[in-house]
Amino acid sequence: MKVKIALALALTTIQAWAQQPEVKLKLSEDGQEYIKFNLTSQVWLREANNNPGSTLFGIENKSGFDVGLRRVRLQSFGMIKPKTFLYTQFGINNFNAAGTRKPGLFFHDVALEYQFKRSIHVGAGLSGWGGFARFSSPSVLSILGADAPLFQQSTNDASDQFLRKLGVYAKGKLLKLDYRVMLASPMSVQNSSAVKPINTYSDFSYNPPKPQASTYLMWQFEDEESNLTPYTTGTYLGKKKVFNLGAGFQFQRNAMWHWKDASNKDTVFENLRNLAIDLYVDHPSGKNGAAWNIYAMVGKMNYGKNYIRNNAPMNTSDGVASVSSNGSGPGTAFPMYGTGCVVYLQGGYLLPEKLSLIGGRIMPFAQLMSARYDRLNNRMNVWDIGCNYFLNGHQHKLSLNYQNRPVFNNQSWKEETRKGMLILQWQMAI
Repeated sequence: MKVKIALALALTTIQAWAQQPEVKLKLSEDGQEYIKFNLTSQVWLREANNNPGSTLFGIENKSGFDVGLRRVRLQSFGMIKPKTFLYTQFGINNFNAAGTRKPGLFFHDVALEYQFKRSIHVGAGLSGWGGFARFSSPSVLSILGADAPLFQQSTNDASDQFLRKLGVYAKGKLLKLDYRVMLASPMSVQNSSAVKPINTYSDFSYNPPKPQASTYLMWQFEDEESNLTPYTTGTYLGKKKVFNLGAGFQFQRNAMWHWKDASNKDTVFENLRNLAIDLYVDHPSGKNGAAWNIYAMVGKMNYGKNYIRNNAPMNTSDGVASVSSNGSGPGTAFPMYGTGCVVYLQGGYLLPEKLSLIGGRIMPFAQLMSARYDRLNNRMNVWDIGCNYFLNGHQHKLSLNYQNRPVFNNQSWKEETRKGMLILQWQMAI
């Protein structure tokens, strides 16, 4: 009985904390100059069937349960002077038992922006304004499922810092058009564990990088979305009527390199070119509090000859046994990035208020990433299904997510088996 009472008190305290109003500090009497603070934390409880041959510190690691901090973020932003906007964000990502202890907090974003008028804001620094698709810079608070479509963060930790890039950008709104343009200075790939030395398949060049240009355009047919920060909303839970068509590109000259072939080690340079078109809909359904969320994207990814990169957020393993035929990488990894065509679909339905469970709203969802990468001899399909339970919107929610992924043979590059992973994410924010 005492345990039940303590648990009830703890949950009540947590929910009350999550319902606190925004933290805002006025810098002027009229409130036009201000600083806001947001704190978001995501904890994963996970049961995973690891890819064949997975190891952790050289020891076989077939499957298991783990707990980790997927994201912990503190944002501070606001108008510090008339027309002058400052945005900063720091925290940690992907901390679990397999990782390094005592991870250091680091800045994700530090950007200063001058707002000339509604149609043009210009800024510079470390920011997420680059990218070619809607979720190249996703809002971590409002992701529909347990995670965003990370393949849209095309150079994630290869030549950037968790999608953020050093550079200059412009953004604004012209009638129904929302635009963003960025010229970035890519980071040195020698400092990245995601980049391999030159070989017969394309990878990021070790040469001093050329500037990287990107833009993303959205035509907003219905309600206007905020572009105060670069991070796009996953779902509004029926609070807006949004219908957007988007298109974008990303280009960097001679970003990639490879040998001509195994016998001719002349270096061949190739441009990085990524293109996408997408559709985003978030709309109330009737007058009962229900809402639809739909997102569809088609992309043409070009990293050069037969590029493939396996990836897994907060991975459970760090290696693959040499005798294994697994080509999808250790732990929960799969071929996330590659040269070829990608289709991505996701959808969710917020159930009517009358179907609330113990005061919380329910939203089932499904996601599919389907890629035809040049290097693989089968289509690469990863699908997720799950359900969100909103205690207080995105400020306090639980997400149950099952993911099913392929494992490719490292010789034939055909799918030889599939593995699954179950995630329970607990998110809280103020």
